[in-house]
Amino acid sequence: MSFFDTLQEATQRERHELFNLPIIVDALQGKVSLDSYRAFLAQAYYHVRHTVPLMMACGARLPTRLEWLRKAVCEYIEDEYGHEQWVLNDIAACGGDRDAVRDGQPSLSIELMVSFLYDLIARGNPVGLFGMVNVLEGTSIALATHAAGSIRDRLALPETAFSYLSSHGSLDIEHMQTYRRLMNQLQDPDDQAAVIHASKVVYRLYADMFRGLPRDAEVQHAAA
Repeated sequence: MSFFDTLQEATQRERHELFNLPIIVDALQGKVSLDSYRAFLAQAYYHVRHTVPLMMACGARLPTRLEWLRKAVCEYIEDEYGHEQWVLNDIAACGGDRDAVRDGQPSLSIELMVSFLYDLIARGNPVGLFGMVNVLEGTSIALATHAAGSIRDRLALPETAFSYLSSHGSLDIEHMQTYRRLMNQLQDPDDQAAVIHASKVVYRLYADMFRGLPRDAEVQHAAA
């Protein structure tokens, strides 16, 4: 079995738990309130703004034996640079306060997730950062391809309010194809274990973030 497939199998329980959260089920059906969407974008900003710094830190700490992976990190940085501004633009387009979000604080789960990743790079195995990629890009593909359009229709928002989510459908599908190839090149058991461990931690904390988002009152009432 390839390592990519091993990774998916090892994190199946965590992925299942995330995608069966009530708010994720709502989102995949397009049943999201404006408050929920704005809250999601705010938390997205708080972790997306760290993507490039995390990748830069990871690239700097990779050993020479993984020079091929450092090259991939450089390419990923180029693709991801500036995406936090897309999120702020979306917040403004759906009537939110982009400045308040920019100057605000993340939820505890996102604060812990980002802190864990910086610490993993600094004190642990920097390859583990690719566990974050596994979780966040896989989740954004699902939300972009199955939810963005129906949420936009339900909330009657302009396309300019979905630049971050919609763009990550095709973009992250391409990234995940590259990601599969890269992970299948990882041969060291310690590197593989670091990616699996980080994936599990990020799944847990990312799910906690979604649990803290407000749900559509109408949807909750109907479910009750």
